[in-house]
Amino acid sequence: MLYFFKKFLADTELIAGIKHTNTYSRRFETQLFEKYQFHIKEGVRKHRLSEDECVSIYSDTIIAIIENIRKDKFEGRSELKTYIYQVFNNKCVDQIRKNTTNKASVYDAISYEDIEIPLPDDSKTIIQKLLINSELEKLYQKLNSIGEKCKQIILLWGEGYSDEEIAQQLNYHTAAVSKTSRLRCLEKLKENY
Repeated sequence: MLYFFKKFLADTELIAGIKHTNTYSRRFETQLFEKYQFHIKEGVRKHRLSEDECVSIYSDTIIAIIENIRKDKFEGRSELKTYIYQVFNNKCVDQIRKNTTNKASVYDAISYEDIEIPLPDDSKTIIQKLLINSELEKLYQKLNSIGEKCKQIILLWGEGYSDEEIAQQLNYHTAAVSKTSRLRCLEKLKENY
């Protein structure tokens, strides 16, 4: 079954294409992602979340929708657009709750520059170097714990590579996929930290 995509397929065609897993199902998934990505801007506007947060939430939403379609959990009682909106909206609300709980303040780190230590300049530099080395060691341990792919993405990003360049180096489909993966990896790293 060979599909040549017009601008956007009808929802019934998308659902059938996603259910029928073959070499073309990735195209159906991509088109589903692109067809309803306007939700990202709505999330930024309506929920006052950052664009990066909304992109990540939207990606998670589409992954969940694809899984639900394949497992026949989407019964078609509503339009696909409505179903995606509801899942996306719920995930946005979860993110808002996460951002506003005390857990978010755990990630607020204090840098060594912010700490006033009454020591001579030579001692201060030695202590700063020790703190930096300790933090770097801890960072590399945490990077190793989140998986090799995530480690690669974060290290490339940390070296200044763009999402487009990371996508090319790691064979991702698009820069958007690379960005979404990077944001997920950073979230994993943040949780492990």
